[in-house]
Amino acid sequence: MPPRKTMLRPKGAAAKKVSVPPDPKDLRGVKNWKEAAAWLRARGIEDIECITPDLAGVPRGKMMPSSKFTSNTSLALPSALYRHTISGDYPEESGNFRYEPRDSDLKLVPDLSTLSVVPWETDPTAQVICDIVGSTGENVPYTPRNVLKNVVRMYEKRGWKAVVAPEIEFYLVAMNDDPDYPLHPPKGRSGRSILGGQGYSIAGINEFDELIDDIYHFSAAQGLEIDTLIHEEGPAQLEINLRHGDPIELADQVFMFKRTIREAALKHGIYATFMAKPMQGQAGSAMHIHQSVVEINTGKNVFSNADGSASKEFFQFIGGMQKYVPKSLVMMAPYVNSYRRLTPDMSAPVNNAWGYDNRTTAFRVPVSDAAARRIENRLPGSDCNPYLALAASLGCGLLGIMNDLEPTLPTEDTANEGSIDLPRGLLEAVSQLESDPALAEVLSAEFIGLYAGVKRGEFETFMQVISPWEREFLLLNV
Repeated sequence: MPPRKTMLRPKGAAAKKVSVPPDPKDLRGVKNWKEAAAWLRARGIEDIECITPDLAGVPRGKMMPSSKFTSNTSLALPSALYRHTISGDYPEESGNFRYEPRDSDLKLVPDLSTLSVVPWETDPTAQVICDIVGSTGENVPYTPRNVLKNVVRMYEKRGWKAVVAPEIEFYLVAMNDDPDYPLHPPKGRSGRSILGGQGYSIAGINEFDELIDDIYHFSAAQGLEIDTLIHEEGPAQLEINLRHGDPIELADQVFMFKRTIREAALKHGIYATFMAKPMQGQAGSAMHIHQSVVEINTGKNVFSNADGSASKEFFQFIGGMQKYVPKSLVMMAPYVNSYRRLTPDMSAPVNNAWGYDNRTTAFRVPVSDAAARRIENRLPGSDCNPYLALAASLGCGLLGIMNDLEPTLPTEDTANEGSIDLPRGLLEAVSQLESDPALAEVLSAEFIGLYAGVKRGEFETFMQVISPWEREFLLLNV
């Protein structure tokens, strides 16, 4: 991965350096309950939000007084929480998707290292991300954080550590309380709605200067590390790049960043959306993932040989992604809307090709020295659950190494024209996920069965809605 950079804040005529926030370890480095109690007292914290991501990446959990939190209170959530769709419905049983008749409790186990303030709350409030275990402490393989942890452990068994750096795109949109009406860009400080074609525009950033300041302030207060922020091609479309690091820590950061950005936007009377394709005719929003692998003992990049050339593991990793990422695409493109982004001429790859510094391929190898050799997965949308997208991407690459897969030749030409080499819709993607036993090796059969059932349920819910296209072209013509 690239070396750590000074955090940049684009402002004025050029990108401007700003002070780096305090070391996250100072803010989020609590190791035990005694330290947690002292941390809460020092900040006058009154309430604690104990949260965990559901299958969609939505924060779920409980809030309690800080005194109760530190009194070793048992926290539990019903297991049915991981069996409902994004709309809150419970799908029919299908395939390997089954309900647990008792709907027994799952325990929340706070990861105290994630303890941080909630800077947008008026009363002193803290938050902590929780792991999920069974009622007797047993492993629960289908929860998102556990799925990613299992993949990380598979790397550790080889003496390796995966390293990732996500890049998250999102749109700012004007508030809209009627889902039948299209979304529109908000008005910036100029009083006018920003237009598209603003890629890397400093003026585009400055339109939302106060909002971006709040994003930075909220992030620094939580110990979240922003590397850079840019304006993307779409109207009021921004991208935040995070510093590279441990997959679980980075998934936690994306999980918290989404919440942070939404809260900052609401403070200014606008929405922030991570929909993959929120506006017709405009580019979609991605969550690109830069990935590398290092030896735990030496820190050496596994993708590079001693002489600086690319290693066999580098090519095997690419081969695994080419073979298995299309089959696990539903973990990176989880909704019907996701596949509207993965279409030609919309700045998104529609293939499983790879290439050197070629942004039209699904898997891009950026220009770097041997120590920073990495592979960028450009397929995930920003609507994905970060834990599941990272688990799938890293798991597919590991399967390539485990099975000694060879990639195709690198693509030098434009790769996102012509035929589409990926599933075209949600149901096809679900079938692909269920089709290959190798994916169950890294993701668990129980997770795949549950996730596939939920996604089929979401598709059935979507099919109950009549779209404007149908009213426009079918109402009087058929």
